[in-house]
Amino acid sequence: MRTGGKGTGGKGTGGKGFGGRGAGTGPARVGRPPAAGAPRGPGAKAKRPSHDARRSAQASARARPEREEAEVNTTPTRNPKPHHPAPRAAGPRQPAAQTAPRPAGKPAATRRAPVSDTPTRAEVKAETAQVLATGVQQLVVTADENEMRIDRFLESRFPQLSFSHIQRIVRKGELRVNGKRADSKDRLEEGQTVRIPPLKLEPQESRPRSAKADGDTLEFLRSITLYEDEDVMVLNKPAGLAVQGGSGTTRHVDQMLDVLTDKSGQKPRLVHRLDKDTAGCLVIAKSRFAAATLAKTFRSRSARKVYWALVAGVPRVRQGRISTYLAREEAYDGDQRMAVAKHGEDGAMHAVTYYAVVETAAQKLGWLSLKPVTGRTHQLRAHAAHIGHPIVGDPKYFNIQNWELPGGIQNKLHLLARRIVVPHPRGKGTIDVSAPLPPHMRQSWNLLGFDDAPYDPIVDAPDE
Repeated sequence: MRTGGKGTGGKGTGGKGFGGRGAGTGPARVGRPPAAGAPRGPGAKAKRPSHDARRSAQASARARPEREEAEVNTTPTRNPKPHHPAPRAAGPRQPAAQTAPRPAGKPAATRRAPVSDTPTRAEVKAETAQVLATGVQQLVVTADENEMRIDRFLESRFPQLSFSHIQRIVRKGELRVNGKRADSKDRLEEGQTVRIPPLKLEPQESRPRSAKADGDTLEFLRSITLYEDEDVMVLNKPAGLAVQGGSGTTRHVDQMLDVLTDKSGQKPRLVHRLDKDTAGCLVIAKSRFAAATLAKTFRSRSARKVYWALVAGVPRVRQGRISTYLAREEAYDGDQRMAVAKHGEDGAMHAVTYYAVVETAAQKLGWLSLKPVTGRTHQLRAHAAHIGHPIVGDPKYFNIQNWELPGGIQNKLHLLARRIVVPHPRGKGTIDVSAPLPPHMRQSWNLLGFDDAPYDPIVDAPDE
């Protein structure tokens, strides 16, 4: 007699697989239950049910019993547990047990849709601010924060932090991304862990927002808007208005954008920066998608920017290219400036600017059109001073001794972000916006007889 067979229990002692034919050691084959009234127990021989009885049993097995009426917990949970019903035993379904009738006056339970476990941006900010003072925090980068710069990430999560405070904790290496030191300009990826050191924050005054003040701010923003659609705004930032908050700065563009916050808690975002004393085109993203797309545009140098400046003297070369390395330096008064550095020096970054002389005034003053290829801090101001023609009214970089300001010209920074050209974030053509001269520069242009209507010679300058 064969003792092998197929699988782990062949014909003979094992049968086919588990529960095969013969007196194997595997579990017995499960069949139909005995008919009602049939004898049970070991040794009892079951009587084969009639044809009608079998058909009746099959019909009963196919019929679904009515569901039991049960009380449903209607309390919403942030993470509802999935329901896994217990496995049903083999054989025909048994009829449902009779349940007690619901007491009169008791309303039937209703099901509610589960609450989403994704916190809103406002909740994230509130939670982060609450736990910030308890010690070191480990924050996970969300999908909405993917490709965000570290300093922007901190500004978004901790609006109480000043720009200088953020730079300080990054410079000291107290902030880590996945356990490694990071620079403030590094970009984060979804899922990364950002280590935040213990921070001592000054409590913010909870002043009630004034409807009149918000209305005035909204009206002001509308008055300086040069372009707007559902994704992008371009503002004509006045000279003297800061883009972001800092030490002693209470009024700035970023704060004003709060009045444009939508119902979901999303407010327009800054895409790039202008110095406080620089006037002109400032691009604002009205959605996270637009902000991410425009940030890539500026990083890839696909945005074309044209600046106008009034400088001391006239460059001997009427059109030229300025290429240096710039690095931060601490000034004697504690202020920070950018200085020309050598390649390889600590913090030195390459900076390239094209310039063209548009008009001159008796070799005393020159109107320059500037096209920055890179976007370093104070790049145009440092480069103009580097070639010996600093921008008029520049309190940081004007370095000509015994130079007298011509009469009628105000001692304010004569630098304008004249034009910005960027691809639309949703592929809807190109956004091309120009800003008018600010009042103090308009006064100087009129005094010197400069005409700002003709063709700008810097437009065709290279992009690299």
